[in-house]
Amino acid sequence: MTVPRTIRPEERPVLLFLVAPLVGGCSRAPSVDILGSFFPAWLICLAVAIVLTVLVRLALLRLQRMIAAPILVYPCLAALFTFALWLIFFY
Repeated sequence: MTVPRTIRPEERPVLLFLVAPLVGGCSRAPSVDILGSFFPAWLICLAVAIVLTVLVRLALLRLQRMIAAPILVYPCLAALFTFALWLIFFY
């Protein structure tokens, strides 16, 4: 059984510099005001992404294109649209 090692004083600044970038993302949480209620921005991006995914599906059906594994493609397409919208509008 090993004994936990204590942090030496000269290691503390290095540990601080390693941990500081991890907490930098906690500075703010973007939210959108819709009719007086604040919603997280990712939720709005997800809703728009689902609509875009449905539109892509309808376009593929109209073009009579078959997708090999739709159970994988459509969630991945929704995730792609969600992340792209987030980066475009909120980053």
